Order: sequence, then C-alpha cells, then structure tokens
Amino acid sequence: MSPLAALLALAAAPPPLVDAAQAIDGLQVELRYGRPDNFMGKAVYPPGARCLLLAPAVAALQRAAATVAAQGFRLRTYDCYRPRSVQYEMWKVFPKVGFVADPATGSHHNRGAAVDLTLAYPDGGPVEMPTAFDAFTRAAHHGFQGGSEASRRHRAVLRGAMEDAGFERNPMEWWHYQLPDAVKYPLRDEPFAPDAGR
Repeated sequence: MSPLAALLALAAAPPPLVDAAQAIDGLQVELRYGRPDNFMGKAVYPPGARCLLLAPAVAALQRAAATVAAQGFRLRTYDCYRPRSVQYEMWKVFPKVGFVADPATGSHHNRGAAVDLTLAYPDGGPVEMPTAFDAFTRAAHHGFQGGSEASRRHRAVLRGAMEDAGFERNPMEWWHYQLPDAVKYPLRDEPFAPDAGR
C-alpha cells in the first residue's frame, strides 16, 4: 500500500471506541443483551462484552456521572455500542420504529453514540423508575405522568444530568440518550473484540 493510500485509509477509519467503565469511576455495567432476560429472550452479545462508546459520549457520561453522584446516585448502563448485525436481529423480533431502529438506517447505538442507562444507589441497589428497561409501552415515554412520584422524580434526575452533560433524550424511552450530532458518525458492525477501544 502506498503512503497516500495508507493515509486515506486511516482518514476513513471510524473513530475508536472507548471502554466507558475504565474511564468513569463507579459506573456500573449491566449489558442486558449479554443476558437472556431481554425482549429477545436470549443473549445476543458475547461473554465479556463491554460498554464501548465514542470518546465524546464517554466525556459527556463522565459529566453526568458526577452530577448524579452529587445527588446520591450512580449510573448503571444497560446498552452502549451495539453491532449493526445485532440491530438486524432485534428488528426481526420487534420492527417498531421509535423503540427499535430500522437497521437499514441504523441505530445511534450502532455508531457508539448512544447509551441506555438508569440510576442506582451508591451500594448498587436499584432505583425505582416508571418502567423496567425495554418496556415498549407509553409508560416508558418521558411525558408519562403515571406511576409513583418517586419514579417520576428519578426519571427527572437522570434526564437533567444527561441533558446538562450534552446528551439528548429519546422521548419514547426514559433510558435512551444520544449525542446530538450522532448521525455524523458512521454505522459500525465491529465485534466486541477484547482489545476494542484500547
């Protein structure tokens, strides 16, 4: 390969993915698609899958983690980077735009620019939210006013921290946040290689 071809290949390479748990103190990682208790009914991530995100997303998540820590919480991630091949599997099971992105256009998770998460207490205990993760109902919408007052307050704490840190929310999923410029990043289908992002 000529020096010019090598330079062009490097310029075309997608930005690296970063292991968020290594960069953010106290971040809990519970990748739901690496377990069978998800809407797919099976694990679709391999053992050892990590919370990989683009560097700007990790930096924003650091800011959000500091904000919730000051309020007596920590962050727990449910999903981060998602290979596009997994997106195709999800679409076969639940092809509903708004909850599952059409793989033809891709999800911002496929770009490493989105994260699904919740709050946890400092000891790791669960915090009440309006619904469970991946509850594909109106109760998962940010505008939902049902449920307990505590669940709505916790949702607001998470939303405030994430939006102040620079993320934007998905109005249909209280757990989903993405970079405002996510669409500028390429869709990817890289495996969860042990050395990815390092």
